Amino acid sequence: MAIVRETLVYQGPGGLFEGVLAYEDEVTTLRPGILVVPNILGQKEADAVHAENLAKLGYVALAADIFGQGKRTTHDSPNRSEYMDLLNADRRLLRDRLAASLDALRGFDRADPAKLGAIGFCFGGKCVLDMARAGLPILGGVSFHGVYDRPDYANADPIAAKLLVCHGWDDPLGPPAAVVGLGTELTESGADWQLHAYGHAGHAFTDVDRKGSTVPGVAYAPKADRRSWRAMANFFEEVFA
Repeated sequence: MAIVRETLVYQGPGGLFEGVLAYEDEVTTLRPGILVVPNILGQKEADAVHAENLAKLGYVALAADIFGQGKRTTHDSPNRSEYMDLLNADRRLLRDRLAASLDALRGFDRADPAKLGAIGFCFGGKCVLDMARAGLPILGGVSFHGVYDRPDYANADPIAAKLLVCHGWDDPLGPPAAVVGLGTELTESGADWQLHAYGHAGHAFTDVDRKGSTVPGVAYAPKADRRSWRAMANFFEEVFA
């Protein structure tokens, strides 16, 4: 058995988008599909690796592109948040691009269209929460060190997708008040949700590029990375059972 990595170009609001599919080459039956939503920088190698690691767990995964084909930044870019900022300013466009990415995964002939999920990191974690808020057809979603502000449209009533929120307790983008606010929101929206908070971990705790970071509250935390991935694996075993 080998993991196949395949580029997927698909249409969405605003033009063409380019993601990366990962799946086992010996898949003969439909497998649950999981969308991987990237952080502030857009779709990159780290997201393709996450997709491959999901494929090793038996899923078909798509590292999604929500910025647009060729629209990427790096930590050294003069304005690394430029594409993210456009979507933060238009959460309905963000919702529609997430829906297009999910449709691209659902249309892949090895993915089970009735068993879809999503994971996301940082900005991507917010995206996963927005997918659930908008009622997009995922059975479950996992937010890793996400951002918790609500969009400017009403939540689905109730939120049908099960949610796992993996949170670094020292995350400056998710102070205790924001975490409590998210819990209150999800409870009021009828969601089946759970929160795992990791001590001595901040924002970007899964991002190996942040090893040795000197930014307060933003650093790779290997224990939280390992524990949250295991929690995700257990979560999807239950969701797709």
